[in-house]
Amino acid sequence: MKITLLVVGKTEDKYLIEGIEKYLNRLKHYIGFNLTVIPDIKNTKNLTEAQQKNKEAELILKQISNSDLVVLLDEKGKKHSSMSFANYLNKQMIGSVQHLVFIIGGPYGFDESIYKRAASSVSLSDMTFSHQMVRLFFVEQLYRAFSILKGEPYHHE
Repeated sequence: MKITLLVVGKTEDKYLIEGIEKYLNRLKHYIGFNLTVIPDIKNTKNLTEAQQKNKEAELILKQISNSDLVVLLDEKGKKHSSMSFANYLNKQMIGSVQHLVFIIGGPYGFDESIYKRAASSVSLSDMTFSHQMVRLFFVEQLYRAFSILKGEPYHHE
């Protein structure tokens, strides 16, 4: 299985970039992983929120194939403990999923077309985080999940 994290807009804060890179380097020992950045939409001041989400959706849909299993990182998604998220990933691997694509949308969330394309959604918390910070939190949780699956001492239960 290969995993892609698809995000809208580049990460700007140095501390977040360093943290993301730390976990990306750790993840490569477990699985094929790709972080794909869709450039921010230009001239958003002239667009409504719905128009901006629609333009982002067009760019997102170009990045995924029909065979990809798409999971949205969304505040309304299913909440997992680290252990249950590890089990979720394990089920996808056992189920022969070839490409698992997690998507972090832009500041206004997702267009309805993206919700329709997704197989499911995951929430990292009841709290709201910037879409920049969610990237770091997610790659850390992905690393934690694989360390759990390998029985390594990173996670303490």
